[in-house]
This record gives sequence, C-alpha cells and structure tokens, in this order.
Amino acid sequence: MDVEVVERSAPLLRRLTAFDAARAAEIGNEDFLFDALGVETVAAECAGIVLPSGDEPRAASLLAAGAPCVFLGEAALRDSQTIARLAETQPGRIGVFAPARRQSVTWSLETESNADFRTVTPSVCAPTWEVLMADGTATGVLVPWWLKALRELGATHFLVQADVMDDADLEILAGLVEDLGDSLWLAPLADEHLPYVDWVRYGHCRHLALPENDYLRRTELFGEFFQPTPVETP
Repeated sequence: MDVEVVERSAPLLRRLTAFDAARAAEIGNEDFLFDALGVETVAAECAGIVLPSGDEPRAASLLAAGAPCVFLGEAALRDSQTIARLAETQPGRIGVFAPARRQSVTWSLETESNADFRTVTPSVCAPTWEVLMADGTATGVLVPWWLKALRELGATHFLVQADVMDDADLEILAGLVEDLGDSLWLAPLADEHLPYVDWVRYGHCRHLALPENDYLRRTELFGEFFQPTPVETP
C-alpha cells in the first residue's frame, strides 16, 4: 500500500487592525485598516480600508487616495444606493462591512389561525445573523439577505465580523461561503483566540481577517493547514 501526500487547502489570512501613524511604514498588502485620521497616507499600500461609520464622500476620498477597496458599514445601511453610486465609478473596489451577531428569538402567542387552540410562534424559524450598527445596536437586518442585495448593487467584497461559537453559527457561515465564495472575509467580532480551525474545516471559510495578536500567531493557529497529510492508497 502506497502513501500519497495531500496538501491541505490553507485559508488566506489578512490582518485587521487600527491605523497607527507611528507604524505607517509597516503597513502592507496583507492589512485591512479601520478608517482613522491620516489613513489616506497609506491607502495605496494596504489591502483595504474599513469604514464602520464613514460616509460616501469619505469612501470616495480614500478610493481617490489609492485604496484598493473600501468596506462601507452604516453608510450602506442608511442608503443602499451608496454602494450603487460608488460601484458605478469604481467597479470592483466597493465592499460591505457587516458586524453581526446571532439574532435573538422572541416568542408570540398566535390565536388567529385556529380558534380551537393557541400556538407559540418563534420570531425566526432558523438561526441567523443580523447586522449591527457601529456601536453594537441591533438593526434587525439579516446578514445573508443584506449582503446578497448589496452584491446586486455592485458590491464585490464582503467583510463580516462575527463570533462563530457553535454548530448553528458554523452552518450560517457555510451558507454565506456558498453564496459569496471568495468575496467573503470573516473576522472575529469581540474575542481573540477563537476556534478558527473549525471555521475553516466546518464553516468552509477560505478568507480570514485576524486581529493583530492572532495574526502574529497565525502559523501556530493554522499550522495543520500548512502541513502535508499522508493518505494511504491501495
């Protein structure tokens, strides 16, 4: 019996970090940067700039400064046509930033459909993520629907920030990957050192944007994906 060596498919990793003018010389094409004063000086050097609450003129100015991509958050929530207008002049460079968390389930007593008995009905039939405002306020906007709608308006990159903690979250993630493919990036929302390997193995995530500390530990965290796996063949 022969042993065939199979290379595992390693995820593509980026660093998601706040802009620090004192470290501007360290910025490279592996970095997604949160918008901040002075970030335009390195716009052309990074992989993209995230605007949690920045508006359309700010996005346009960063694109003019050379940013390969801008990810809009609240601006796209307030006016989805922001995406369409920017994509019309800068096709392929417009992204969406979606901080998200599991939508809470509420229950209501339903009495109309059958007078003989009452039923308790959940507000959502299956677990899903909802979009958050920059301050963490829930919006009720469902992530899968919203991202697909903005893709129709011209968005080509999607950065979802969520904590994938259990099987339900992994199923939601796998559905997003199926819908959006390599245009989807996933980043943790609040915590570091999360079970990223499960995100790749079971959630099928191929692109990850990691906070600074985890990005520095990427070889340790994802080492198994960079090691060949022996497979016995008859």
